[in-house]
Amino acid sequence: MTIRTSLITVLLVGGFALPGLASDEAYDVVVNGGRVMDPESGLDAIRSLGIRDGKVVEISRTALVGDETIDAAGLVVAPGFIDLHVHGQHDVGYDYMARDGVTTALDLEAGVKGIEDFLAERSGKARIHYGAAAGHIGSRIYVKHGFSTGHVMTGSIDGGAFGWFMKIVQRWFKPTAWMHEEADSEEIIEVVRSLRDELDAGAIGVGMGLAYTPGAGPDEIRSIFEFASSRGVPCFVHMEEQKGVGDMGPIVRLITYARDADAALHIVHINSSSRSSIDKYLALVEEARATGLDVTTEAYPYTAGSTMIESALFDEGFRERRGIDYGDLQWVATGERLTEETFGKYRAQGGPVIIHMMKPEWIDRAIAHPLVMIASDGMPMIEGTHPRGAGTHARVLGLYVREKGAVTLMDAIRKLSFMPAQRLEAFVPAMANKGRLRVGADADITVFDIMKVTDRATFDDSLRYSEGINYVLVDGMLVVRDGELVEGAAPGKAIVAVDRSGS
Repeated sequence: MTIRTSLITVLLVGGFALPGLASDEAYDVVVNGGRVMDPESGLDAIRSLGIRDGKVVEISRTALVGDETIDAAGLVVAPGFIDLHVHGQHDVGYDYMARDGVTTALDLEAGVKGIEDFLAERSGKARIHYGAAAGHIGSRIYVKHGFSTGHVMTGSIDGGAFGWFMKIVQRWFKPTAWMHEEADSEEIIEVVRSLRDELDAGAIGVGMGLAYTPGAGPDEIRSIFEFASSRGVPCFVHMEEQKGVGDMGPIVRLITYARDADAALHIVHINSSSRSSIDKYLALVEEARATGLDVTTEAYPYTAGSTMIESALFDEGFRERRGIDYGDLQWVATGERLTEETFGKYRAQGGPVIIHMMKPEWIDRAIAHPLVMIASDGMPMIEGTHPRGAGTHARVLGLYVREKGAVTLMDAIRKLSFMPAQRLEAFVPAMANKGRLRVGADADITVFDIMKVTDRATFDDSLRYSEGINYVLVDGMLVVRDGELVEGAAPGKAIVAVDRSGS
């Protein structure tokens, strides 16, 4: 497929002729003759899109003419993918996301402490749209230690992801006060005040990594849910660790906190938090929604997770809690599987580790469930990192749609775009025009070949771009053309929330 830039040439595209312009003003970009799929309306038909000033301004049964023309014959034209759980918030990470079809990447789990700086630093530099939650971890570190982390995982957009990442890991993911110490009443007030400051500055909800903060007690968690409820925003939560295989306590307590506070709840990566109990956890989500609770969830399409080896997840008893052994851990830096001896060595040293802990059938059931949207939990893109940061979205399309037939193409697109937009649109105005393809929608668009789309990143070679994502437009600008990144394209905008507290 090629880009053609003639404004006046009349030619056949996808079996029909280009007529004259449908308006007095030229389109900036047209996408002609593709299979346009809109999960909001259910449209699934050969159509052409006219794009002007970052918006879809026409959807036509016949071909259109514009300053740039994308021949989409034989390709699927979908809303750009929206990922609510991306830790790789740096320029390299955004490149991998774009090549995977993502047009908006948000970190709503770990979040940030210092959202103003986070947003300002990316202004005019980001290939795709960006944003983050108010981070409970960052606020806890600030209150306990007087240090503002910024974005915990990656720091600056172009400051060298690996170097910053390892500095943060070595300094803050060692067992320390923010992780294990309970907050007293005054500290809880300070944590909530810190979160309030972040929301006032545009942070998207409250991100909570309860598995990483076992010191956060019921009073603190309850206070945060009540605060989020007062602001009309969700809590995006990595639930606490199971105490053993099959433990239902974490999700029961989480739903109780949300219900008692009348707060919205989004449960991150329910697949890795529930593991063998995936069906029971999903049933509780269904039950809670049936009683009126605003609760949503997500999953990623891999059988392994990834985190920091020095985090609280690997405190004493982790093998029993998770039903794994040392050999299920893979050291990112070398690719080796661990032993008791090397586990001790690397835990003292600190760094990222991959956890092989799930069965394919558990993931299949999570991905196929109608309430589960897709989110990558993508880590900073460094050598040996988890492949989900590069291949999550292509993997859903290639493996779960084309090869397994576990979900329909329309359902997959819904999970990748429309459902994430719906989760946010009540308090993030920009999302009301994303995740769908209709006149007036933002021109965040992903064009792919369903017969070729494939994730290429693996656990042994994680820094590989996906294939079969032909074109990606962000705010009406091409950031991927003919399957390659467009050099210098940086149309990404800050995605921010609005205050719904009524105060």
